[in-house]
Amino acid sequence: MIPSSQFEDIRRSIREKNNSIAQQREGWIKRNPYYYSEVLKSLRFIIPEGSSILHIRCSTGFLLNELKPSVGVGIDDSDKQIDIARMSYPGLTFHHQSPEQTKVEEVFDYIVISSVEDIVDLKAVLDAVKSNAHRGTRFILLHYNYLWHPLVQLAESLHLKIPQRLHNWLSLNDINNILHLSNYEPVHTKKVVLFPFYIPLISYVVNRFVARFPLFRELTMTRMTVARLLDGTVKEYSVTVVVPCKNEAGNVESAVNRIPEMGKGTEIIFGDDKSTDGTKEKVMEMMKKYPERNINVVDSPGICKAENVWTCFDHARGDILMILDADLTVIPEELPYFYEAITRNYGEFINGSRLVYPMHKDAMKPVNMLGNKFFSTFFSYILDTTIKDTLCGTKVLWREDYHKIKKLRGTWGIQDRWGDYELIFGSAKQHLKIIDLPVHYMDRTYGETKMTNRFRNGWIMLRMCMVSLMKIKFY
Repeated sequence: MIPSSQFEDIRRSIREKNNSIAQQREGWIKRNPYYYSEVLKSLRFIIPEGSSILHIRCSTGFLLNELKPSVGVGIDDSDKQIDIARMSYPGLTFHHQSPEQTKVEEVFDYIVISSVEDIVDLKAVLDAVKSNAHRGTRFILLHYNYLWHPLVQLAESLHLKIPQRLHNWLSLNDINNILHLSNYEPVHTKKVVLFPFYIPLISYVVNRFVARFPLFRELTMTRMTVARLLDGTVKEYSVTVVVPCKNEAGNVESAVNRIPEMGKGTEIIFGDDKSTDGTKEKVMEMMKKYPERNINVVDSPGICKAENVWTCFDHARGDILMILDADLTVIPEELPYFYEAITRNYGEFINGSRLVYPMHKDAMKPVNMLGNKFFSTFFSYILDTTIKDTLCGTKVLWREDYHKIKKLRGTWGIQDRWGDYELIFGSAKQHLKIIDLPVHYMDRTYGETKMTNRFRNGWIMLRMCMVSLMKIKFY
């Protein structure tokens, strides 16, 4: 895009302003360590150490260096700030370029766009960096809450903040609208820093707890909008359907016959959790009876359903991982809906929801229904994402995303015996797009339910939620 002369005048004034404050910027950062530490804490929550990062509007490179990237590239149109960044952080790469005309060869895990208020054409920036993204790249836009405009101006006049004379004040709706128009989807927005100054204890309580409560979070100063690029290209992928089993011999053949072929090929893995009714033998019989199907059986450790699923996932070869409970209460014929949802990029973690369509009267006990509704409400608050059914066994995700979630396993305070919470919390921590997909829920026709000791399991789930509340909401 060739910028108009009017745009060039604005860009030149911004560039001159940023050059004029280049020598002061590091000093301002050192004089305001508390604010920058709060911003970095939130950025580190999103961006794991060792990620590859492209930072647009990198200034003198401070934030990029503090994120400790494996590959770090900074872009800024202030040549003086770029010179300081190159001298200060020789292990990183810095380019003197206009953000709207970013040209970098690499592909990155995270692309951070700072000082959104200082960018003339935000849509042009978003268009320019599309080629630097892969499917899982997360884009992070750092911007001010426009309600703080008068306070920021006052802080600048009192020399409490570096004078930037910002040009744009964008509401969250403005940011989201520009993202949509540029073919991006907002995944989550973190609203942080209610009180940007350090007063012992008061600052901690206000910014860690009060700032996370409804209403107060709308008054916070800084916004971090996490987004993903929407790719309209529909491709074919291979699928692994994991069927965790314990004494489900009577359902094995029905599962084989009813699980559809999807994408480039469908692998079916039965995870046998030390069954005593001949489940494994039945699977091996199906392998001989249906040689045209890609059927495998894995010996699971016999500890719980979660360990069964993890063992199967580690053996899976498909691009997409699906879980189908062996009781077949969620009908296998609906699995192609999950395939469509994930391959068309409607979501990256597709969570089955049994609480939309009418279900058979004996499919779910009343106490299970009440517990599920309670935890779905609690989850939705913790994750700022509506989740209607936390315990539906049918969940679908990319295998490469599972390996990221796997690193977080066991960090939620107690073992999740079913695996549902590990997957949901892990997906949220990785800032995957989580969506519910309604499924029909039927009566079990063979065997007995494994969901016993409901109150004991409910207590375990509540403890996991409390730990997750502190790790995700009040980190």
